[in-house]
Amino acid sequence: MASTAAVSYLLAIALALTIALAPLASFASPYYASARVESCKGCSLNRLPDVKQFIFEDLPQYDNVEFKHIQGAVPELVLFNDHEEEIERLVLSSLTRQECNELLVSKGFSKKSKDNKDEM
Repeated sequence: MASTAAVSYLLAIALALTIALAPLASFASPYYASARVESCKGCSLNRLPDVKQFIFEDLPQYDNVEFKHIQGAVPELVLFNDHEEEIERLVLSSLTRQECNELLVSKGFSKKSKDNKDEM
C-alpha cells in the first residue's frame, strides 16, 4: 500500500503536468470564434459554381460566419479567434460545395438552429 506522502506527491506532479501542458493542448487544436469568406461576387466566382453556391446558399445558414465582398479577390475562408485576430486563411477555389461545407464543420462551425431562423 502506498504511503499518503507518495500519493500526494504523485497527485502534485499530475496537477503540475496538466497545468504545464494546457497551453499546448489549445495550440494543437485552435478555437475559432468566427469566420468570414472573402471573395468577389462574380468574376472568378462565375468560374467556380460549387464555391458560388456555397457562398450564397449555404454560408448564410452558419452561425458566426459571414461573407465579405472584396472586388477581384479569390474566395478564401478566414478564421478568427475571440479577439478577432486572424488565425488561419484557406483558399476555397479548388473545393467542391460539399468540401466547403465539410471544411466549415471540421473547423467547429455549425448551422443555425431553426429557432434562430424564425427570429430573423
